[in-house]
Amino acid sequence: MNPEVQAFFDEATFTVSYVVHAPGGNRAVIIDSVLGYDPKSGRTSTAPPDKILAYLAEKNLAVDWILETHVHADHLMAAPYLKTKTGARTGIGTGIATVQRTFKAIYNFGDWLASDGRQFDKLFADGETFSCGPLTGRVIHTPGHTPACVTYAIGDAAFVGDTIFMPDYGTARADFPGGDARQLYRSLRRILDLPRETRLFMCHDYGPNGRPYAWLTTVAEERAGNIHVKDGIGEDQYVAMRTERDRKLAVPVLLLPSVQVNMNGGRFPPAENNGVSYLKIPLNAFG
Repeated sequence: MNPEVQAFFDEATFTVSYVVHAPGGNRAVIIDSVLGYDPKSGRTSTAPPDKILAYLAEKNLAVDWILETHVHADHLMAAPYLKTKTGARTGIGTGIATVQRTFKAIYNFGDWLASDGRQFDKLFADGETFSCGPLTGRVIHTPGHTPACVTYAIGDAAFVGDTIFMPDYGTARADFPGGDARQLYRSLRRILDLPRETRLFMCHDYGPNGRPYAWLTTVAEERAGNIHVKDGIGEDQYVAMRTERDRKLAVPVLLLPSVQVNMNGGRFPPAENNGVSYLKIPLNAFG
């Protein structure tokens, strides 16, 4: 059975979240939710996930899973807020523990941050499956952008996170701590080896060259035209391109606040004795 997919585009972070459900069904999955965040004031907002909740209410959908494709470096995830509203379980790939250990050291966090993935209800192994009503999802580990990256394949749809973008924008960077361009290429081939008619749903789009935002393509379209990894581009060629390109990329604006929240399952650091949570900014650690 192939799912119905409703997209929610957050233009502030160029992020696409999804609600996935069976046609006519009443069970749903949420993928890659966004919490509003103003880096100038440090204020958060539930406006983006509230749009998802409104859709769920309109369609009379109950949520089984709130899934993340990876530890995002460009937006705060809204999984804890959505969990309180829906009672759904949260999930991410088993590679989360590697990300937590890596960034726990960078931020010099203490024992309050567990680095075994326990902040999520479920850590998915490669090839593991999950259910949502009559739908069955399969987890494909696709590391390289980060060690925790996974793709969720549900029917004829695959939710690829940041691993691959629309054909005219290419593929993910691989220069974050724990990233690996060669591993990324092999992950990309796993996605491109899916049936050619598979619908691929992006986590981001930036409207390059002024085109309208878009987040849906197919395996066939990516294999024919992705500027970084179309058919005929080999591993060594890709790694050379990716390595050279990554040297020129700026650090994402929200990387420093996002990673420390998202690797903690979307929860803020513990409040201090004045009742306020604070984010740490490691100086001269990136770029």
